[in-house]
Amino acid sequence: MGRTERLTRSGFLLRIFLLAVSTFLVAIVGLVVGPVNISIAEFFDAIFVASNNSTLYQIIFEIRLPRVLYGIAVGGGLSIAGAVFQAILMNPLAEPYILGISSGGAFGAILSFLVGVTFLGTQLLSFIGAFCVMILVFYLSKRFGELEPNIMLLSGVMVGAFFSAAILLMMSLLNDSLRTAVFWLIGNLSLADKSSVGYVLFISVGVSIILILLSDKFNVLSLGANHAKQLGINANKLKSLTYLLTSIMIGALVSVSGIIGFVGLLVPHICRMLFGVDNRIVFPASFFIGASYLTFADTISRTVIAPAEVPVGAITALIGAPIFIYLLKTKFKSIS
Repeated sequence: MGRTERLTRSGFLLRIFLLAVSTFLVAIVGLVVGPVNISIAEFFDAIFVASNNSTLYQIIFEIRLPRVLYGIAVGGGLSIAGAVFQAILMNPLAEPYILGISSGGAFGAILSFLVGVTFLGTQLLSFIGAFCVMILVFYLSKRFGELEPNIMLLSGVMVGAFFSAAILLMMSLLNDSLRTAVFWLIGNLSLADKSSVGYVLFISVGVSIILILLSDKFNVLSLGANHAKQLGINANKLKSLTYLLTSIMIGALVSVSGIIGFVGLLVPHICRMLFGVDNRIVFPASFFIGASYLTFADTISRTVIAPAEVPVGAITALIGAPIFIYLLKTKFKSIS
């Protein structure tokens, strides 16, 4: 078990404030660092002085700001989704993609590349694919009218494996779109359309707020379904609601970013190591740390071999895998 300590209101607010400030600072770094580096003086000049048609303004607000906002939405959403699924399934290795939702989204995206539609069509087909898998896994997981975590886990893995095989089959039929498809499967924010950033950010933040408000119930759920029932919490209703909400959010995120690994798996464990196992702080901390992590990784991805880009999913895996292995070997008992 992880370390526990009494969470006071002042302690909670202080930690959330510091995490929010850290995310804001990382976002500023993401705006000024890139193939064209911008000094702090130039940054403020672009905000308060430069015209909308200036080069600096265009770089900051038309190119980098949407990427930063996507990094916050996708990174924060995937991280809090990972924390929720680890709580629902009571499995420290659970992560947002383990239930096959990402495979459904990727299937829709690859299908769009195969038939040749606009990016808006890709987003729509990706979301539909993720939504269909979500509904399928949800109903396969029902046993005697209740969600069974083990059945949900196995159903998600099997459905995901089926769609992964279908993806490989479709990729063998691609030609000019193959590189785009590979970037999608690795995870990449450069394909995201800035016109979609508003609804993606709204869904990510909105669902995250709801999950944070339910976080105290997950503390009780960790004691067992029978104990939760005795305390007046309907475990089946809680699991169903959070699964559906979280899955909708993941579908929206995958539809613009592809499959970005080692965010939803790693970040919740880091939060438990830093703040303890209380979900009231783990959930919001996961959002802010995940947002900072992906925004930072995306900044690296577009600068390390500039003017070319590395898929951000490759960066998160290169950073996240060694860290997770270290946690697995040295801290696992304290974060599981």
